[in-house]
Amino acid sequence: MPGEAGQAPRDKRLAPPLPYTIKRAAEFSCGVRVSRYLAPLLFGLIGAGILCWLGVWQLQRLDWKEGVLADIEARIHGAPQPLPVMISPEEQRYQPVALEGEILPGVLRVLVSTRSEGAGYRIVSPFRSGDRVVLLDRGYTPTRLKDADRYTGPATITGNLHWTDERTSSTPENDIDGNIWFARDIAPMSEVLDTEPLLVVAREVSPGDPTIEPLPVDTAGIPNDHLQYAGTWFSLAVAWLVMTAYYIVRQRKTGET
Repeated sequence: MPGEAGQAPRDKRLAPPLPYTIKRAAEFSCGVRVSRYLAPLLFGLIGAGILCWLGVWQLQRLDWKEGVLADIEARIHGAPQPLPVMISPEEQRYQPVALEGEILPGVLRVLVSTRSEGAGYRIVSPFRSGDRVVLLDRGYTPTRLKDADRYTGPATITGNLHWTDERTSSTPENDIDGNIWFARDIAPMSEVLDTEPLLVVAREVSPGDPTIEPLPVDTAGIPNDHLQYAGTWFSLAVAWLVMTAYYIVRQRKTGET
């Protein structure tokens, strides 16, 4: 009863009821667990999303590159034209040409390797057509026929104009005195053979030379690795999610102990 002797009034602020304390503790514990898992989960999802976006971007690049290669193939196999009077590398790249004239004496050997035959050389000779002399890439000869006699004389050529871009930082310098070339460098080759700085890569040569097999221009040497890149990004996204899941499970087990 109020006012009884020996009893002090109870201050409700000192200790909340037990059920309330348990509830707050549970809410706090739940909040800690959520915040403990939320950050790595968001980190994992955002990272995987970025990696997937990069994979999709590479697939878009693949579609673009296949269109470019299709355009190049169409140009390579178009109707042959006479040698152009005015030279424009950007507009005339891979342009098909037909020439009648004469293969002149003179041979440059450019190191090359093919899947079917292995190491060998591209044979480059001067070709006169009318009052013009250009470089003619006649094709491949194996190393065992490096010093074989080559046909010279009247010939009919169909092929493609080509401006090469084969030299990299690791390409050795050409051994001009030893006639070993590591890249089809048009300017110095034209100086050695006294021709225009214009290269025709033969597709057909008539009459043919039994020691030389034409290596015509194609798109096989143009890199198109976008599908592999896309696969790499998607694989990294999967690995990222797996590592995220592993981390969250491990954190959960640590919290339970």
